[in-house]
Amino acid sequence: MPVPQTEDWRAIVAGFQERWNFPNCVGAIDGKHVVIQAPAHSGSLYFNYKCTHSLVLLAVVDAQYLFRVVDVGGFGRSSDGGSLRNFAFGESLRGGSLQLPPDTVIPGAERLGLLPHVLVGGEAFPLLDNLLRPFPGRHLTGGCSTTASARLVVECAFGILSSQWRMFRRVITTSPGVTELCVKATCVLHNFLRRKTIGRSSCTPVVAKSSDEAPTLRDAPMMGSNNATR
Repeated sequence: MPVPQTEDWRAIVAGFQERWNFPNCVGAIDGKHVVIQAPAHSGSLYFNYKCTHSLVLLAVVDAQYLFRVVDVGGFGRSSDGGSLRNFAFGESLRGGSLQLPPDTVIPGAERLGLLPHVLVGGEAFPLLDNLLRPFPGRHLTGGCSTTASARLVVECAFGILSSQWRMFRRVITTSPGVTELCVKATCVLHNFLRRKTIGRSSCTPVVAKSSDEAPTLRDAPMMGSNNATR
């Protein structure tokens, strides 16, 4: 999982603009608690608000549900904002060393001038020059739904990850160091599987009845019972 460079960030921006109609977005960021067995003599370091012990997986996801940046190993008691502050990615974000594209003018919003490229996160994250969080409150109008739809990308990626790898559906009993390696491995494998399926056409067989008719679904013949292969 190479560190994204300026051209990689530009490609991510184009993906969010095309799929989610969200301009200047370089990724959706969120944290996931990976439930583990409490290490010996760890006290409340790994104890989180869900009353379990966990490591924090902090991830930046693009519009195709690919993990572009992951940081694993934060204590479960830390919030998303605290994990971002303590991880190397958060330091680079605050220090301006991520090689993000320069500020640009958004079409249709020229009156606002140059606007920065941003990550979108939840309310647990701080508001920074390159990190956009939603307005607090429940009864909001305007463009808040667009922000929410862009943020859902990272939550969907976590859902795909958990559905593919059974280790995320139970308590992991290995040491925190081994757990961290396993989580990183699943993120890389997740990207491998996603890239194999992105852009793939449907595997449903179609057949045209004649040259003048549109393709239709092929009729399924009667099958014998317990014959999954056929």
